[in-house]
Amino acid sequence: MSTTFDLVIKGGTVVNHDGVGVRDVGISGGRIAAIGTLAAAQGGAVIDAKGLHVLPGVIDSQVHFREPGLEHKEDLESGSRGAVLGGVTAVFEMPNTKPLTTTAERLADKVARARNRMFCDFAFYVGGTRENIDDIPMLEKLEGSAGIKVFMGSSTGDLLVDDESSLDRIIGAISRRAAFHSEDEARLIERMHVRRAGDPASHPEWRDEEAAMISTRRLVRLAEKHRRRVHVLHVSTAAEMAFLAEHKDWASVEVTPHHLTLVAPECYETLGTYAQMNPPVRDERHRQAIWEGLAAGVVDVLGSDHAPHTREEKDHAYPASHSGMTGVQTLVPVMLDHVANGRLSIERFVDLTSHGPQRLFGIRGKGRIAVGYDADFTIVDLKRQETITDEQVASRAGWTPYHGKRVTGWPVGTIVRGRRVMWDGEIIGPAHGAPVGFLEGF
Repeated sequence: MSTTFDLVIKGGTVVNHDGVGVRDVGISGGRIAAIGTLAAAQGGAVIDAKGLHVLPGVIDSQVHFREPGLEHKEDLESGSRGAVLGGVTAVFEMPNTKPLTTTAERLADKVARARNRMFCDFAFYVGGTRENIDDIPMLEKLEGSAGIKVFMGSSTGDLLVDDESSLDRIIGAISRRAAFHSEDEARLIERMHVRRAGDPASHPEWRDEEAAMISTRRLVRLAEKHRRRVHVLHVSTAAEMAFLAEHKDWASVEVTPHHLTLVAPECYETLGTYAQMNPPVRDERHRQAIWEGLAAGVVDVLGSDHAPHTREEKDHAYPASHSGMTGVQTLVPVMLDHVANGRLSIERFVDLTSHGPQRLFGIRGKGRIAVGYDADFTIVDLKRQETITDEQVASRAGWTPYHGKRVTGWPVGTIVRGRRVMWDGEIIGPAHGAPVGFLEGF
């Protein structure tokens, strides 16, 4: 007796909670309906995945898609186009837009702009500020809310929260895990004289290890005081990694592909201001410590921190140049290249990009290949060799710091809730992005 599905993925090597093995996957109504040997199954469509690995859909929990207000760099459509071309099925987008995403009305506007216009699914962080602390319990629970994001340094205006009393009140108000950019603003101001005009290699000297540590110590102390969950974004220093290894009860850890891949001073010599990020790409001692933290299980998730700027903005002489680089489209191939080189396993990659986000943020129905979950898949060829180029980049910024990098491992297909949205480098429309659901919220 045969079973009929809307879609059957046949013969792929599935990576999930049950291990790594060749299995078929049957999909009905946008959800996973069966896993196993489905030789007799009938499918409205069949994908032959022999020789390919079928991963749970990759979730990039830190991107900046710039809309509204900064669409000359990126918008929700172009950012999500890059996401699915790179194998990413869902993103959490950041609040530093114009206007800032700090109210229920502005969050609802973003959700309306994104629905059926983004190619991947989405959630939006709401910026935590001194002005909206009383609204945080409500803002965390709204449709499309990824929770609260706080900039402890490296921001301006209302989004910058650099005094301990306000930070204490924000952390006391949260119920979901909140995300933090952790650099100490006072130290950054104090050390501005360290910057050398025209020399982006001085960026990590200015934004030094201690600027990160002062902030992260404060953040963890307040999290432990209030017994609230905090998420330290883009950890970039050896000292932070050692400290956070001893404070995992309330603090989770994100690292980025660029902090794992690029290294100072070489990146500044070859890329100049195009390697400029906050927090900075640092020297080999820090990169090695991040890898060691990843291997030891201190690191919970990978995020791209996709933060596009135009070439004109990057070409200003340092320090007038903008900090940020594209990354959502290259997260999967860059990290699969590390898999090919033996620096992490495919199972650990899946944990960092699917299981980890689901576990940390309480994502409903995503992050696992399991019956009843959304049929989100990132289908990859672990042996395929490609060269990353600027011409491939869907972002409005039009460039990547990995231009010319040869990688082994490539995203072949992106499936979101049972629909193919990308196959072999081609977008298959129309867009049908929808808000990510959460166990502690909408």
